[in-house]
Amino acid sequence: MINELKQDAGERMAKSVEALSHAFNKIRTGRAHPSLLDGLTVSYYGVDTPLSQVGNVSVLDARTLSVSVWEKTLVPEVEKAILKSDLGLNPATSGELIRIPMPALTEETRKGFIKQARSEAETARISIRNIRRDVLSDVKELLKEKEITEDEDHKAQDEIQKITDKYIKQVDEALAAKEVDLMEI
Repeated sequence: MINELKQDAGERMAKSVEALSHAFNKIRTGRAHPSLLDGLTVSYYGVDTPLSQVGNVSVLDARTLSVSVWEKTLVPEVEKAILKSDLGLNPATSGELIRIPMPALTEETRKGFIKQARSEAETARISIRNIRRDVLSDVKELLKEKEITEDEDHKAQDEIQKITDKYIKQVDEALAAKEVDLMEI
């Protein structure tokens, strides 16, 4: 029973770390990367459709992304979606190809992105701690129902804390790597 709770906690905490990495992918650095546009949706015949399903996103060079749209009629819609996104990108269209130059990051924008990254990391830490709290309350419930002994309760609490510490450390390492990436010129 306790092993199942620990395994469940580990899986849920791993999902929190994975969600953090997806959030970090949306925070742009100075380099062009196709994952920057992952969250964008385009109105395709009245249905919001992910950009990856209406065109191909690729890297032209270190500072330029390109989007080749499969249907020429969607080019203005894709352009509008990129402009509306909070990424601060200005697409340039030539026929069916949309070029997206990555503007150089100023120190002020870098600091803003670092602040955003720290906020995302703190959200992930809170999520992990909430999972720990839920699992510990389940363990306390088992103790209350006399399904486990007090020794098993203490051992389970220690093991769950070690699992929590492991995932918090992963969040901190991911944040440190993102900060280094953002401060790179």
